[in-house]
Amino acid sequence: MTIQDKRTRDFNGYCGRYPQFRWPGDAGLALSFVLNVEEGAELSLSAGDERNESRHEVNHEVVGAPDLCMESQFEYGARVGYKRITRLLMDAGLPLTLNACARALEATPWIAQDAVEQGFEICCHGWRWETHAGMDEASERALIERCVATIVRLTGKPPVGWHTKSSASVNTRRLLVERGDFLYDSDAYNDDLPYWTQVSGRPHLVLPYAFDTNDMRFFDNFAYVRASDFAEYAIDAFDTLLLESRDAPRMMSIGLHTRIIGRPGRISGLQAVVDHIRSHTGVWVATREQIARHFIQAVPAPMP
Repeated sequence: MTIQDKRTRDFNGYCGRYPQFRWPGDAGLALSFVLNVEEGAELSLSAGDERNESRHEVNHEVVGAPDLCMESQFEYGARVGYKRITRLLMDAGLPLTLNACARALEATPWIAQDAVEQGFEICCHGWRWETHAGMDEASERALIERCVATIVRLTGKPPVGWHTKSSASVNTRRLLVERGDFLYDSDAYNDDLPYWTQVSGRPHLVLPYAFDTNDMRFFDNFAYVRASDFAEYAIDAFDTLLLESRDAPRMMSIGLHTRIIGRPGRISGLQAVVDHIRSHTGVWVATREQIARHFIQAVPAPMP
């Protein structure tokens, strides 16, 4: 790592002095549903990758041969889970951001077309379902270009958001800023409100994401087992943030995966969360792009 690649950590954030503004409709809480579309982007020998993905309904890596079990687990998300989840949210009239790997959209172009028709935002989730930590700069720059070109080809417009699986590299944010067409990234988990940061002397917006209010916990040592586990945790987080948002604005992210919450034994957990949210006032459900654009107007970027 070179000196210029080092990033200064920020333990202070807003220091409790949150900006005073309201979300549309005089809401205190902005809520973002994020559906991760990764099917076809998982590591797979069948796709020419260096190894097979090891994490799905079971944790097991097949070495030296295609993993047909793992591949079919991922296929479920595209074949069944996507429609089950999006139908539920559409019936509730709630907007949605797709956190989509570009290779996954290339494998399922009908999802890209459906997202365009339904007005879903597509945030880029990288090319493959992989971390960028340790990736060399030239390779990462080319990968970002490939992602943008693929999404433009499939949807007719470039993504304005970026979110790396696991950890970004020390260069990711700078490479996004240098392109000039990304409005925000979600490669942070350190706040309950968007915030500005400086990258190469330029202001850049970060919309933090969350791993706790996320259906991936069904696979994380089975922290969630029943649908109600997911629902109760997400509802507790929602209630806390909604209460706090009376004094200062807050943002909440709910992370979903087509192959996880889209299973029949789990989907009722999402329905319970949706029903609870719709029974409350003071919350604005929006895409991440909508949240970013409103924040930019309400809290203009500071001068460098």
